[in-house]
Amino acid sequence: MDISEFEKNSLSNIILRSSYIPTTNDNDTDKSFFLGIDEAGRGPVLGPMVYSAFFCDENQLSILKDLGCADSKQLTEESRSSIFAKYEQYKNYLGFILKVLSPHMISTCMLRRDKYNLNDMSHDAALELIQLVLDQGVNVKKIFVDTVGSPDTYANKIRARYPKIQITVSKKADSLYPIVSASSICAKVVRDQIVQNWQIHEFDDEKESIEYGSGYPNDPKTKQFLIESMDKIFGFPKFVRFSWSTASTIIDNKCIKVTWDDHENENTTSIIPTKKRKSEVVETTTTKTLFSYFSQKSVTKNDTGHRRISGSHFFRAAHLKPASFHCN
Repeated sequence: MDISEFEKNSLSNIILRSSYIPTTNDNDTDKSFFLGIDEAGRGPVLGPMVYSAFFCDENQLSILKDLGCADSKQLTEESRSSIFAKYEQYKNYLGFILKVLSPHMISTCMLRRDKYNLNDMSHDAALELIQLVLDQGVNVKKIFVDTVGSPDTYANKIRARYPKIQITVSKKADSLYPIVSASSICAKVVRDQIVQNWQIHEFDDEKESIEYGSGYPNDPKTKQFLIESMDKIFGFPKFVRFSWSTASTIIDNKCIKVTWDDHENENTTSIIPTKKRKSEVVETTTTKTLFSYFSQKSVTKNDTGHRRISGSHFFRAAHLKPASFHCN
């Protein structure tokens, strides 16, 4: 799968599509399709979450059984990749659309003032993918979804949007319905590809060899990776979901605390905190204002030539450069 667009900007979500090409027979307008929805990467503290909508001609569903589609978690990585590659051979009968939710966007949404939790993100991703499939001209007859939260609540949410389509939402749908199994394979293979190819640009040469393990919070290797990859000023690289409790605890305990002023006053040496999360408040009456760390210093042109301006790896990963000021 071509993931180059996501690799160019891993801060944003992205939509990926298969090369589905409908046949041009006169009877094709009467074709109906089954659609399966599943995700991969919900639990890890590292990397993106990938949502998949997989559709297949109702009269060609036997293809999925012949390919060996089953719950992606029960298949080996080699088997998943092999099945995924074979989908291309049947692009006149089946296809998929994926939404990659970046770890940065997941965490940013979860921590914003009007909270946007993972369940709501999942539901909205599913609804968006259904609409994208319909917009592609696919006549969807039935939708099967692996549930997130209450199956009944989730099903009613989809039915409210698409009342003419038969909706089935259930637990373990990826092991019950081949169309969902096929979808889970897409999500898992593409997520694995993204994670394996992820370049952590915030790392210097010494940190590039750090192993991150499975990416799940309870994995000792993953825990060690979080500790070693953390920068006391900038926190974690974009690869990490910093809203996960495992990561946020490390930030609270290891990072330098910052007080964010709503109203800056350079002459103020004490701060009365406004409403902030506990992790944002430094209980002190002598904290410098934030702007004081960025005050302008007089630098002559001759001085700048001898200064070593390299900046943090986190700055370079974000394509930022240190600012320098010149006196007339």
